[in-house]
Amino acid sequence: MEDEPERAKRWEGGYERTWEVLKEDESGSLKATVEDILFQAKRKRVFESHGQVRLGMMRHLYAVIDMSRSMEDQDLKPSRLASTLKLMEYFVDEYFDQNPISQIGIITTKNKRAEKLTDLAGNPRKHTAALRKGADSACMGEPSLYNALSIAMQTLKHMPGHTSREILVILSSLTTCDPANIYDLIKTLKELKIRVSVIGLSAEVRVCTILTRETGGSYNVILDESHFKELLMSHVRPPPASSSSECSLIRMGFPQHVIASVTDRDSKPSFSMSHLDSSGEEAGLSLGGYYCPQCRGKYTELPVECKVCGLTLVSAPHLARSFHHLFPLCAFEERPLEEHTGDRFCQACQGELKDQSVYACPACGSVFCVECDVFIHDTLHSCPSCIHSQGAS
Repeated sequence: MEDEPERAKRWEGGYERTWEVLKEDESGSLKATVEDILFQAKRKRVFESHGQVRLGMMRHLYAVIDMSRSMEDQDLKPSRLASTLKLMEYFVDEYFDQNPISQIGIITTKNKRAEKLTDLAGNPRKHTAALRKGADSACMGEPSLYNALSIAMQTLKHMPGHTSREILVILSSLTTCDPANIYDLIKTLKELKIRVSVIGLSAEVRVCTILTRETGGSYNVILDESHFKELLMSHVRPPPASSSSECSLIRMGFPQHVIASVTDRDSKPSFSMSHLDSSGEEAGLSLGGYYCPQCRGKYTELPVECKVCGLTLVSAPHLARSFHHLFPLCAFEERPLEEHTGDRFCQACQGELKDQSVYACPACGSVFCVECDVFIHDTLHSCPSCIHSQGAS
């Protein structure tokens, strides 16, 4: 027992405890045990969602992508760069689906320099198009963590106090070439309340450990591509707001889509305000659009921040999507299958309950299998039996 704390410090200790958990079935396979471990890891995310916690619903996030020579490694197929850019496209879509009134920007770093790929904006198509173009870029040199964080900080420090300021770094290299003392920059980031999180593609780096610890972020190293995707998706949910963050009322506009009649002589095709920083189809003339209720500026899609008066323009469904973040679904109660005397079928997929444990909704008592339990909490965000009973009543 005296040796246990020292043993836990060694990285081999994790593997020693893993072999104690793994057990073979009758056929000598470890598949059932491994699948159980994976499902239990997924269920941990269910208990991480706590109600009555103030969240940073308006987020400003800069994603820093390492494009140094190490991104050419092929441990992720076909390469680290291709895999990262593909997952980032999926992340951007999910980010705006779950955070419709937030913004994101992308920064790349290579050859000891850093540059903005996209500015902070709420248009997902703009970011995905830039990520596709980035696939043709050459990976070279070393990254500069200092330069990338400095560029993001120069923009984020001007964001309002009621918003969440975040930086997500995807780092492949084990080294960083910095022009100044990065620990001074870490102190500045902490003072500005900018949360920095890091996803490592190679191994743990001490400077990243200190960076995330001081700024209140998270630091994880991927195991494989599926784990990489899981770590990225963990940053889709809004983080808890700090106790010192400001509270303020935010003015928003809810414009309706208006299409001018072609037969109306007074109606003429006009440009959208989005064409100021766009090209191609977005910059074309159109008869319809969303008109800002304050200044009558025209936009082709929502959400967007009006370039004339600064009013945030959203639709009601955009705010409704954020409801499950404020009031998360309670974790289902795990019960042994032997104690369940009712129907032996899952209330969601109607599959036969064969696992040792079932998961019961604390509100309606309906039971679900582990796969449906994870799906309901990760995707559906509401109990299907509760919704059905409410609809029937």
